[in-house]
Amino acid sequence: MQSLARGLAVLVALGAAHGGSTLAAVARATGLPRATARRSLLTLQRLGYAASDGHRFTLLPRVLELGYAHLSERTFAEVVQPHLADLVARLGHSASVAVLSGDDVLYVARVPTVSIMTVDIRVGTRFPAYATSMGRVLLAGLPAERSAALALRPLTRRTITSPDAFAEAVRRAGEDGYALVDQELEEGVRSIAVPLRGRDGRVVAAVNVATHASRATPDDLLRDVLPALRESAARMEADLRHLPAAP
Repeated sequence: MQSLARGLAVLVALGAAHGGSTLAAVARATGLPRATARRSLLTLQRLGYAASDGHRFTLLPRVLELGYAHLSERTFAEVVQPHLADLVARLGHSASVAVLSGDDVLYVARVPTVSIMTVDIRVGTRFPAYATSMGRVLLAGLPAERSAALALRPLTRRTITSPDAFAEAVRRAGEDGYALVDQELEEGVRSIAVPLRGRDGRVVAAVNVATHASRATPDDLLRDVLPALRESAARMEADLRHLPAAP
């Protein structure tokens, strides 16, 4: 298993090196002794996964046989679901991924813990984008006119309904890279969200963590949840690059 791990490390190092890589560079990137890196490179070359011009090693198309066909056929939800499950296991709060659909956020993946809302949230559930953390980070990736066109109605006593205040909240979400919504969609529910970006850098979805207000203060969400949320989002984005298209 140690040899397999070393070989995979060399494969990853080659994949990250545009135009190929020298033996010395692969050894540095993997932390392996030169002799070990050389044996792995020669094995990959012999098996048809790499080629060498005598100085630099490059990957060959055969590496696409290593699961690429299967991975490229996975749906958006199938890609993000394991990351959501890991996030929930680490934090103990529900987590979801949503996209913008009209004036709503549309849930496309979710891992719940205990129910914290009167509505049973599942894939396909919709909520008004303006009152949700995911909606705000999604709107922050669009022209300001998109947010200005929304009808802001009070859903709780905390819901932002002032157009100027809402525009500022969306602007701040774009600037900060996250949005925190405190009991604006439903009393007792707090959530924090970050964007998911496609290969071109555009915001294509959002991922959030939601909890009951009695379990976490806004400061708790910023201190304890936001770093893990951003880490999970980065992992999702890395996997989503293998999909043929954004959701």
